[in-house]
Amino acid sequence: MDNRAWIRLVENSTQTEVSLKDVKEQLDRYVDMASRTGRQLGWTYEEAAFPYTVEERTENENSWLVLKGKDPKMYRGLLIGVKQEPAEKGGRHTIQILIPPGATHGDKSKANEFCRYLAKAFQGELRLFNGRIMYFYPRK
Repeated sequence: MDNRAWIRLVENSTQTEVSLKDVKEQLDRYVDMASRTGRQLGWTYEEAAFPYTVEERTENENSWLVLKGKDPKMYRGLLIGVKQEPAEKGGRHTIQILIPPGATHGDKSKANEFCRYLAKAFQGELRLFNGRIMYFYPRK
């Protein structure tokens, strides 16, 4: 199984360009939704739904989000980056989710969950870790 998943923005996506700021805003929205669900249920659901802290790192003019697990036994971390494909491949923006070596099964599960959430939020084409493709944009 590959350790990367891709969300590719297509013509019918909600936006044609994406930045790390946009991805971070969607992750913040995800935490807010989990927190509201937790309040309705009477427990801290956001801790279980999003067991990471988010840091932004930049190196060699490349930026990415580092999600560090709050409990290293269960969650170690994930990486999320944004890039633009070369013009000969269409020049589309993509979001890449990377599971680093040493990740736990919890990280893999959360990565799949975040991939689906982000693909649905941006209405993009998701290529999962197992190579399958899911379409979240309106198709003609």
